Amino acid sequence: MYFIIFDLEFNQDVASLQNFDGKGSPYPFEIIQIGAIKLDLELNTVGTFNRYVKPTFYTRINPFVTDLTGITTEQLLTEEPFSEIYKAYTAFTKERDSIFCTWGMSDITELFRNVEAQQLSPRFLPQRVINIQPYVSTHFNLSQKNLLRLQHAVELLHIPITNAFHNALHDAFYTAEIFKIVYNSSIQPKPYDPSYRTIRAKRPSRVIDTDKLLQQFEKMYARKITTEEKEMIQLAYKMGRTNQFLKDG
Repeated sequence: MYFIIFDLEFNQDVASLQNFDGKGSPYPFEIIQIGAIKLDLELNTVGTFNRYVKPTFYTRINPFVTDLTGITTEQLLTEEPFSEIYKAYTAFTKERDSIFCTWGMSDITELFRNVEAQQLSPRFLPQRVINIQPYVSTHFNLSQKNLLRLQHAVELLHIPITNAFHNALHDAFYTAEIFKIVYNSSIQPKPYDPSYRTIRAKRPSRVIDTDKLLQQFEKMYARKITTEEKEMIQLAYKMGRTNQFLKDG
């Protein structure tokens, strides 16, 4: 059994969507990089995984994603598709009773969604997970509702910053270093069921008025904005809702 600390980078470029007929959102977050660190039960690093993924659903990388991650469309054209990377990744995780460790739950959710969208089997993936992020808050005697950004946690724990963030392997490395510091026997993995959906009290449906949002940008810049700029604004809004870019005031 191993701890598999992993991180993903995604792309979403609505205008270039093709070959997607999956369930759920018509605009999936498609994995373009998988980075992982494998730890043994003594928390020794025993392996690393870093693969870029040739997109299947989008024909280009959104400029916003390129600015954030440095990953370009041209860079991914020579990579293997997700189905092949997935085979390599499940070989790396090796044992189904290993434990996935993540910074937040969005990456494991999107991993299983991509597996489903590509019509692959999840049966070789670990089925237990530790979300490290709230335990870091506990480490600093904060409420588990007060979640820290990865970079802020790295800085507070005095972990040397040797590589840029928003790279799957680098972020997996930093998460693994954090895990080595905060892990204790009281932290237990929880079963992960990708089909489970939390039932919440129904609230009146509220959606962002995209037209007004874009009109406001045009008013601010005193000009019509391009189709590419519209896509970047909408993607930035969606990614912002994941809370991964929040910082302490």
